[in-house]
Amino acid sequence: MTIFATSNPIELYRSMQLIRQTEEQLARCHQRGLIHGACHTYVGQEAVAVGVCAHLRDEDVVFSTHRGHGHALAKGLPPIELIAELFGRATGCSRGRGGSMHLFAPEIGMMGTSGIVGPCILQAAGAGYSFKLLKLDRVAVAFFGDGAVNNGAFHEGLNMASIWRLPVLFICENNQFATEVPFSYASGNPSVASRGAAYGIPGVEVDGNEVQTVAEAAGAAVQRARSNGGPTLIECKTYRTRPHSEGMGDYTYRTREEVASWRERCPIKRLRVEVVKQNLATEAQLDAMDKEIQAQVTAASQAAENAPWPEAATASTHVYFESVRESNHKATTAPPTHPPAQREISFAAATVEALDHEMARQPGIFVMGEGIGVRGGNFGTTAGLFAKYGPERLCDTPICERGFVGLGCGAAMTGTRPVIDFMFVDFLNDAFGELINQIAKMQYMSSGRLKMPILLRGCIGIGHSAATHHSGSYHSIYSHIPGLRVVIPSTPYDAKGLLTHALRSNDPVLFLEPRELMATKGPVPAEPYEIEFGKARITREGSDLTVVAVGFMAQRSFIAAEQLAKEGFSIEVLDPRTISPLDTAAILVSVKKTGRLLIVDEAFAPCSLGAEIAAQVADAGFDDLDAPIRRLNGVFTPTPYSPPLEKAVIPQVEDIIQAMRNILEE
Repeated sequence: MTIFATSNPIELYRSMQLIRQTEEQLARCHQRGLIHGACHTYVGQEAVAVGVCAHLRDEDVVFSTHRGHGHALAKGLPPIELIAELFGRATGCSRGRGGSMHLFAPEIGMMGTSGIVGPCILQAAGAGYSFKLLKLDRVAVAFFGDGAVNNGAFHEGLNMASIWRLPVLFICENNQFATEVPFSYASGNPSVASRGAAYGIPGVEVDGNEVQTVAEAAGAAVQRARSNGGPTLIECKTYRTRPHSEGMGDYTYRTREEVASWRERCPIKRLRVEVVKQNLATEAQLDAMDKEIQAQVTAASQAAENAPWPEAATASTHVYFESVRESNHKATTAPPTHPPAQREISFAAATVEALDHEMARQPGIFVMGEGIGVRGGNFGTTAGLFAKYGPERLCDTPICERGFVGLGCGAAMTGTRPVIDFMFVDFLNDAFGELINQIAKMQYMSSGRLKMPILLRGCIGIGHSAATHHSGSYHSIYSHIPGLRVVIPSTPYDAKGLLTHALRSNDPVLFLEPRELMATKGPVPAEPYEIEFGKARITREGSDLTVVAVGFMAQRSFIAAEQLAKEGFSIEVLDPRTISPLDTAAILVSVKKTGRLLIVDEAFAPCSLGAEIAAQVADAGFDDLDAPIRRLNGVFTPTPYSPPLEKAVIPQVEDIIQAMRNILEE
């Protein structure tokens, strides 16, 4: 090997020393109590971050894991912003919201580190998909430890990157231990690099403590990615010489002798010897550089210690996109009630119109899901679009919900607008962590510097004897999560307007479509229009009783109200249309008029949407009530298969009528 053939050795040395001295300073600060949570240092692994990042441009992006200090510094984060973040100060790179495990600096392409193992692999694949779709000469890098290679995200991420030839580097820092579990025990295949062959991509094993070896492998992988050659997996054999996290015991799972032997293989020592041997710098010159870096780190630490704390009032900002939405279209906002019939189309067809119009207007929109390409989706949700927009924008996926939901997260962070068609909400539950821990929190953790314009859509509800894995209605669970918008249309008109709004939103939207309504028809204008989130619709006015119902139950409640009208009862039916945000004000106005409230939802009663509505009305509208609030829900059971059993577990029209009668008699 020709030493220093690809990178400036002095700059490599400087970068590694900056990481080492910053980490050692952080370890001292942890002992002083200045760091309020975990502190996962990168000592011993500096050659990996520096060797890889030496080949990255400013516009290239990095996704990392909980041990990400070194990656952030190597990508260009100033030490003061890292130290201030661990001190919890307002000047930290995540504005004090992240600490050691959640570092965000999108301005320099540092797209975030995660306390959850594996998501960075999927997000880097998503960035690669964005760059491919937008035809940008950029690459994405995922740094992860050996523990992640036994996680499903590794399999799903590498497989997707391979089949779509994405410009991604997968960098495994095999430091021999996942927390305290040795890799030799946790993995049936002791070679990470050899796993690349299983996905049809190059797998390279290098000495992770030799910076030039890492740099050469990374340089070849970056060149391959930029030339449309696809992804590369690089396994860097290395070792962390400090504990998993500062303050943790270190010698219950490894020996002092083992740690000492790896310290002798220190990547900085090895580079220093070679630099002097090659007459590229003298010991005195390197000593002077070390002192210069130490002074820089000490000054940064002092400045971080003196930095202000975040204002308490900012603790809940940037949960959602809070700025005025920029748009190059003239929005047409729909009226609160349906217009006179112009033409009638199905619920599914109405959503196709909305999606088609926005895909023509926004070239960054792409759809991912199983069978959404030529086939047009299981329920016709993308019918005819493949012929217009092609396979990159209507992308059929493997069966890997966690994988393509996580990929969608990374894509949304890097300039595109993914539409994830998960078919049934039950399938989305396989990606619960990606949605809750990643997608819903990105805007908040980045203090609004990252947007999350992702739409996730699929069916909910019982019907067609689909049994327990194709019949869920989990909107109550998802509406509990800050950062998500949860939408349930009940008519074709609402479906088109709400989907259009979702496709123009910078927040993550969970668009849930009642299966039993997909084929129903109703009046829908041909021109584009939006329905704002958080605006309920009165589907039937009345004065004796307010019924709040969502999705399929909104339709059934309307039918029940019409039947009782023949007996002289005046029932008002209100459809919230969005569960988060919930139009509580409209519900209170209706209850003030009628004095009674019935909530109908096919989902389970405990900890449900109905419970939330009841609590809010009891709190803010108690004096307007003439009778107790009542709820009618599906039975608290998984969904059965047999038609009579299926019918028994969700409210039927006759059940709603009886519930209406009961509350009217109170």
